[in-house]
Amino acid sequence: MSELLANYWGGRWQTGSGAGTSLFDPVLGTELVRIDATGLDLAEGFDFAREQGGTALRKLTYRERGALLGAIVKVLQANREAYYAISMANSGTVNNDTAVDVDGGIFTLDTYAKLGETLGERRYLLDGELARLGKDPLFQSQHILVPTRGVALFINAFNFPSWGLWEKAGSALISGVPVIIKPASATAWLTQRMVKDVIEAGILPPGALSILCGSSQGLMDQLQPFDVVSFTGSAATAAVIRSHPAVTQSSVRVNIEADSINSAVLLDDSSTENAALELLIKEVTREMTVKSGQKCTAIRRIFVPDALYERTAAALSARLAKITVGNPRNETVRMGSVVSKEQWQAVQTGLAQLKTQAELLFDGSKQPLVDADPSSCCIAPSLLGARAADAAPLIHDTEVFGPVATLLAYRDTAHVQALVRRGQGSLVTSLYGTDPEPLAAMAAELADSHGRVHIITPEVAAIQTGHGNVMPQSLHGGPGRAGGGEELGGIRALNFYHRRSAVQASTNVLQHL
Repeated sequence: MSELLANYWGGRWQTGSGAGTSLFDPVLGTELVRIDATGLDLAEGFDFAREQGGTALRKLTYRERGALLGAIVKVLQANREAYYAISMANSGTVNNDTAVDVDGGIFTLDTYAKLGETLGERRYLLDGELARLGKDPLFQSQHILVPTRGVALFINAFNFPSWGLWEKAGSALISGVPVIIKPASATAWLTQRMVKDVIEAGILPPGALSILCGSSQGLMDQLQPFDVVSFTGSAATAAVIRSHPAVTQSSVRVNIEADSINSAVLLDDSSTENAALELLIKEVTREMTVKSGQKCTAIRRIFVPDALYERTAAALSARLAKITVGNPRNETVRMGSVVSKEQWQAVQTGLAQLKTQAELLFDGSKQPLVDADPSSCCIAPSLLGARAADAAPLIHDTEVFGPVATLLAYRDTAHVQALVRRGQGSLVTSLYGTDPEPLAAMAAELADSHGRVHIITPEVAAIQTGHGNVMPQSLHGGPGRAGGGEELGGIRALNFYHRRSAVQASTNVLQHL
């Protein structure tokens, strides 16, 4: 029987009392480890984090907390090879895809470590300038941001077990808020190993970082008014979280990242330009295949002028045909598997739904797998197409969380803007063209329904960070269907973990803030 992973709960390592849920290699089908949290005292863990972890963190300055994050970065870098091995085994990822998760998480954490240094020897932040409250300037108002006196509960998705932890934990810990992480069960091993390495290094105060692997049942019941919860996952689960009494009655602050049907748009001004079209094809191929399309930011809809529909379909199909899919241990493989048989079936079901309203332009199922059995969780990319984009509502409403995207034709600028908005709010859209003026105009027009607008022109082709790559300096989140949440964005990420208050006093008093 495989190892039962321990939970770090209430300041000590504890295993659940149940048999545990097995985690599997999605390519080989072998059992790897087991997770379980049955019988753990949930109230004890939350209380310990609030009272011990929170109190200790708030005593430190931003600079001191940043130094702790810097020490964590060194521990994670030292164990990077082990994380790559776990990711390949548990998530079925090739090394390049693992880098997005593991190295991306470490880079984001390091960014917030450096932010702590710039914030200096403070324990709260000033928010804006002094505001005069009357004719006499002696009595004024100063807004401040202070760390919330609660815990940050993270309920995370399966696709980024490293980055999903550290992009949130970095912001919370630098703010002085203790973290409780509940990773998605299917890929919890990597998260647990990283937390274990950090705990054993003795960097953080006891209670500053806790992990519970297993069922999330009862976690929301432990939340109190000054706690916060950040969730990444399905819209259905997000609705359950939003309707929980902790949120509706105790006003627990919630951040949600849910479904997102992201888009890529080739502008009409580029209809005769090969450069912009080539950039689109290259980026779409990357977004369809990195982590087997299991990214919340992946391109799902591709919009091109009607005159370029066939040309784009042929070019994308040719490029996708070169993608080798199979066992990530084989160096010739460029794309591994999805994380589980459940996810594999979900992709198949979603693909079948989309095919009722779109034609199959590139059939990934005909591609041979490399060193992988057909019964594995490997899926080659599939490209769909719908020239009559208005008559294909499922394409705009259904996210297939895998290597699947749909090519769509549009008539003019107003038409494509309307089509993009049918996604009802997304994390990111990317624009491709050569003329700065229409690109800027389109960005401003679509910004209201997207957390991020990523513009790729020939001049930045070699240095742009990628449609689907989430950079800590920029906002991650989106309105509407995407969940309405906001993460990262540099110092903006700290707002979620702070409480804003207006201090009204004499100018002499306020100067001491």
